[in-house]
Amino acid sequence: MSHKPPIAFLGLGTMGGGMARRLLDAGFPLTVWNRDPHKTEPYRAAGARAAASPRAAAEGAAILIAMLADDDASRTVWTNADGALLGAGRGSVAVDCSTISIGWARTLAAEAGKRGIGFLDAPVTGTKPHAANGELTFLVGGDEAALETVRPALEVMSKQILHLGPHGAGATLKLINNFVCGVQAATLGEAFALVRRTGLDPAKALPLVMNGNAGSPLVKAFGERVLTHDPGVYFQLELMAKDLRYAIAEAEAHGMRIPTGEAARGEFGEAVAAGLGKHDVSSIVDFLQRGS
Repeated sequence: MSHKPPIAFLGLGTMGGGMARRLLDAGFPLTVWNRDPHKTEPYRAAGARAAASPRAAAEGAAILIAMLADDDASRTVWTNADGALLGAGRGSVAVDCSTISIGWARTLAAEAGKRGIGFLDAPVTGTKPHAANGELTFLVGGDEAALETVRPALEVMSKQILHLGPHGAGATLKLINNFVCGVQAATLGEAFALVRRTGLDPAKALPLVMNGNAGSPLVKAFGERVLTHDPGVYFQLELMAKDLRYAIAEAEAHGMRIPTGEAARGEFGEAVAAGLGKHDVSSIVDFLQRGS
């Protein structure tokens, strides 16, 4: 039986919970931390150690993995007084799977490096079921050696691991991917609204949009959730609004605009202001229909 390195997992939300469970079920010695400590209880009951702080979780871990909401959460969990980088040992590898800005990914890599800690920005594509079933795709930026160290752990959670280049490369592609997803979601909402406004039968019109040439996997999934009134939260709407904001800022940093992203950001911002931030991202479709 091969030795499995001890892992600290930070953040047990919609995505992190399923990812941590995959590692635990695969036999990795696991320590978990979550801002709401009650969420650690099922993992503790299943054999994980629950830590009181990110710093405590990191102590003795060879691999540290975080799945958090945004730059602010990532900065707090890694670098504050109880942050994981202060508890991590030299030679360990930190992996941030959150969707963060490219600038913060590179800053965090530098902070880890000062302490002799390897770092990968490794955001994922997929939603809650993909996390639970080990079907994520990891978009990785960082050193090849660090990736090989953590590869066995990532493989348990994924169907594909893409090494894209140096620090920040994974974060960059994730923002580009989510920019396209956000635009598609907003476009689908406008299409649903136009179907309603023109008096077409949604039961006939919408399956054509979902399953025809315009029917990407996202369009199909979101359309189905809306038509069936699926109450599940697979990815919070407010996180897509944040991802669009980060993508627009990165484009501006490179001297360009992404007008479709700006338009989508505006619509997602309106939905957040209307109280839908914690709802599933597909709620943008129903929100834009109601506004029609």
